[in-house]
Amino acid sequence: MTYIHDTIEELKQTSPAQTEFYQAVEDVLESLEPLLEQNPHYREQAILARIVEPERQIMFRVPWMDDEGRVQVNKGYRIEFNSALGPYKGGLRFHPSVNGSIIKFLGFEQIFKNALTGLPIGGGKGGANFNPKGKSNAEIMRFCQSFMSELFRHIGPTTDVPAGDIGVGTRELGYLFGQYKRLANQFDGVLTGKGLAWGGSFVRKEATGYGCVYFANYMLADRDHDLKDKRCAVSGSGNVAIYTMEKLYELGAKPVTCSDSSGTIYHDQGIDLDLVKQLKEQRNERLEKYLETHSSATYTPREDYPSDGHQVWRYEVDLAFPCATQNEVTRADIECLLENGCIAITEGANMPLTESAFDTVQESQIAYGPGKASNAGGVATSQLEMAQNASMQRWTFEQVDERLQQVMKTIYKDISRTAEEFGKPGQLVLGANIAGFRKVADAMLEQGLV
Repeated sequence: MTYIHDTIEELKQTSPAQTEFYQAVEDVLESLEPLLEQNPHYREQAILARIVEPERQIMFRVPWMDDEGRVQVNKGYRIEFNSALGPYKGGLRFHPSVNGSIIKFLGFEQIFKNALTGLPIGGGKGGANFNPKGKSNAEIMRFCQSFMSELFRHIGPTTDVPAGDIGVGTRELGYLFGQYKRLANQFDGVLTGKGLAWGGSFVRKEATGYGCVYFANYMLADRDHDLKDKRCAVSGSGNVAIYTMEKLYELGAKPVTCSDSSGTIYHDQGIDLDLVKQLKEQRNERLEKYLETHSSATYTPREDYPSDGHQVWRYEVDLAFPCATQNEVTRADIECLLENGCIAITEGANMPLTESAFDTVQESQIAYGPGKASNAGGVATSQLEMAQNASMQRWTFEQVDERLQQVMKTIYKDISRTAEEFGKPGQLVLGANIAGFRKVADAMLEQGLV
């Protein structure tokens, strides 16, 4: 469709050299052709040109002092992308790979993911090219305090509510919140993912992983399958991966792989989740240490990975859960999964498939849960934390988990119905993109030229 193509080309001119951002925009916009043909008023009101441009882009320097007394400088970002449905909501990522393109791609995805939850939250994202690994607690505290010294003036419980992401866990959120509280002179729900003792919510840590598995279960049920006795490949070993594996075990499945930045563990008997939690949540050690307890497992270091992909996807499994990072699954990985009998892929990470991998999945007709739907449990539970903060209440673990299950069920049914409405039953990518876009676009139109 010329309108979509022209919008993308114009974006490349006005936002040059932002490859990851273009990928996210193309993924959404190219799904919208049937909707735009049916509803020409979106074009007449230039809704595409408006929705691909952030409402506000904030970039700032973050000076801080390391333990040797040397001054270090990083770059900080907050992209407040769209507030049509509510205050901006999206995580902060601290990682060396962070740049404007990655933050915009994540923020753009966040708009539609948040819309699919049905909760009143807009889309945003932020972070810095700071690497917490190898830093002392004092260095991380000083960095977080410097970062928040600029960010605090742009956020608020009804304006913009950041959360954690890669490199930003409860420790970092604690330092960020403490500095916000000191500067703003108020204790409010301006961050989510907080510690339970100071405004956090049960299930927030587990939510993205749990939600991903709930979504997979609904998707499999529609194809007359379930999770019981399924062998599962999981990538990553952070919160999303750990709690994906935990919920898989609870529902009768068996995760057999996990990974970190150095290598991949394969354990045919099933991943020892308690050991992984010890290594990653308590001891902060590499997965290679797993072999000291389980000599029957196999560890493949990153340097020995296949040249065309990732070792974690090269085993015989029924289900795949990419839970690490963007573009981690290649076309060759997908081909291996299909050859080995994989029947479904459910994304715990944001946009983990490369473009060619995504094309291969679409051609295969394998069950596929796109991240903006399947990993929305984290942001959904963040909004539930906001609701608890606003009402000064604390819900039980069971109450929050029940609401999370309902949100994931609603998302699945919504995007399934939308795919059927446009003559593409089972194509959940199209259903998710159209359903999320339509909610945001209609709200924008009703609010006038903003």
